[in-house]
Amino acid sequence: NKAGMAEVMGAVDYLVHHPEIEHGDVKVAFTPDEEVGHLAKLLDIGKFGADFAYTLDGGPIGEVCYENFNAANASVRIKGRAVHPGTAKGMMLSAVTMGHEFLSLFPPAETPAATERYEGFYHCTRFDARTEAAELYFIIRDHDAKRFAERKAFMERAVKWMQDRYGADRFELEMKDQYYNMADKMAGSMHIAETAMEAMRELGIEPFIIPMRGGTDGAALSWRGLLTPNLFTGGHNYHGRFEFIPVQAMEKATAMVLKILELYVRKSA
Repeated sequence: NKAGMAEVMGAVDYLVHHPEIEHGDVKVAFTPDEEVGHLAKLLDIGKFGADFAYTLDGGPIGEVCYENFNAANASVRIKGRAVHPGTAKGMMLSAVTMGHEFLSLFPPAETPAATERYEGFYHCTRFDARTEAAELYFIIRDHDAKRFAERKAFMERAVKWMQDRYGADRFELEMKDQYYNMADKMAGSMHIAETAMEAMRELGIEPFIIPMRGGTDGAALSWRGLLTPNLFTGGHNYHGRFEFIPVQAMEKATAMVLKILELYVRKSA
């Protein structure tokens, strides 16, 4: 998030040019691997040396996130049998058709386009297919850990059902977890999020909490022991051609960072 980087560096620049401002040790890191699926797994937390942190990767002014999805991805490989269509009766097994049948097992009301807030989903992100072979790629999401486990179990049962129907060698599942809900780790240290919201209010910003329908580097860091809620950058329409951020919103985000530092000095006095 280049806007978030600019906002953080705006705060650093202000501190450098105003040495009279009291603050504790400030650690800054930029993690480049979130959007390619690696999150902040390569950040050396011990070397970074922070007690807690914030990511600036959120949406509109006032947004605070300390809840996010539990996430897994899955790939389902299908082996068909190609036969000339003129003589295919009783012999052809179309991987394309079997893929469509497999997709039909999933509830249509539990897709990204039909869910919001705390509602989880299954999402087929890609379907590569020809008669002889197909591969379907899924992401599985839910805020609730129990429901998340149930969703993964449903995926396994759906594959097993197709294996029983067409043969165990016709369907193969590979599934792995990606990240988990940071709320489970934040529960005992809510001062981190509460201080950020207090800073916003002192700046005339009304904070609002959203259950993030995605993941952040903060989720990966929180599960590794560095509690890291996510705060607004001021941006809108993310991941689309109409993505934008007002300069005034970026200025607010920089002011928020400085105010958080001020509040922690005030609290420790």
